[in-house]
Amino acid sequence: MTDSKPVHSKISKSKKQWIFENVISLGLALLIVFMIRSSIVEAFKIPSGSMIPTLLVGDHIFVNKFAYGFKIPFSDLVTDHPIYVIKREPPKRGDIIVFMYPKDESFYYIKRVVGVPGDTVEMRNKILYINQKMIPRELITGPTSDKIFKSLDDPKYTTSNLDLYSEHLDTADHMIMLDKTNFMGETHGPISIPPESLFVMGDNRDFSNDSRFWGFVPYRNVKGKAILVWLSLWVSFSDSQFIFRPERIGSLIH
Repeated sequence: MTDSKPVHSKISKSKKQWIFENVISLGLALLIVFMIRSSIVEAFKIPSGSMIPTLLVGDHIFVNKFAYGFKIPFSDLVTDHPIYVIKREPPKRGDIIVFMYPKDESFYYIKRVVGVPGDTVEMRNKILYINQKMIPRELITGPTSDKIFKSLDDPKYTTSNLDLYSEHLDTADHMIMLDKTNFMGETHGPISIPPESLFVMGDNRDFSNDSRFWGFVPYRNVKGKAILVWLSLWVSFSDSQFIFRPERIGSLIH
């Protein structure tokens, strides 16, 4: 006795099953990727020079969204802000954070935390003071300075008009850049940081739109902590620019 069912029917059924299984597999894979992106790690691109020399225009970075707590995946899509199920220590001084710009939350900014709740922050003659104590810094000169300016690959960044400093904030050192001819932000405050808020600044101190001009970052606006440069590439067709910095790939962000 033979099977009377047509061969093409079996093939058609097998093909539909194959398509269905692969669609389900792809859907699950995408769901996992988006869950990771939503709650654990996300990639961002640096579009401006406000964090030079720490981060350069065209740096592609990973942001640890689990650094300050674990949120319900996609909760920030259905509410104004993420819902955390596990909260960890809030951002501390020296952390580089990505956050929603308080004046327009459709934009993401990246800055360094310099003041936490209860702190008093002040700028005197471009020197940072926290709780009436001057934050120590050291001028960087010689080959180290020359190497950094060369890596910027931009004629407007030179030792003739800019100074590099190593600033000691709490237990870590980081570099900042100051313009010898720009005095717009040389004095600010003193100002006290309210609860659940942060005072942030760019490392490119004289070319950064930060808390000195628009105020504090609420905790709820913080997306995560910058941790790693995974690619450094800048392409501008309008300016005929192509900059690739392979030496920055894999660099940890401090």
